[in-house]
Amino acid sequence: MAYIINLKTFQDSRGNLTVLDSELPFAVQRVYYIYNTTNLKRGGHRHKITKQILICLSGSCSVFVNNGLDQNTYLLNSPEQSLYLNPEDWHYMNNFQPNTILLVLASEKFDINDYINEQY
Repeated sequence: MAYIINLKTFQDSRGNLTVLDSELPFAVQRVYYIYNTTNLKRGGHRHKITKQILICLSGSCSVFVNNGLDQNTYLLNSPEQSLYLNPEDWHYMNNFQPNTILLVLASEKFDINDYINEQY
């Protein structure tokens, strides 16, 4: 099942610096971000092999996750935390607040054959 990873953040009078280092459980092969969204759902799928890390860099959104056994909704509203998604985690994102930027780090390059759109 999906889980939150708190990211190492350094704070001082100059601002904050958040590091993605050994916290990532896979080598990143693809990076993309979602922004200027309408308030419709994004996602609505799971994967055969791709693992993902979601980080809300600005604003906030909700992520609904169903792994076939459990369901949960996560609120992403801080760049100091991330959400790890297993391949079997069917998910969608919604409730995007204005100016939200959602960064996604993926373990695999895009492959349409890796997507499973059917829910459990």
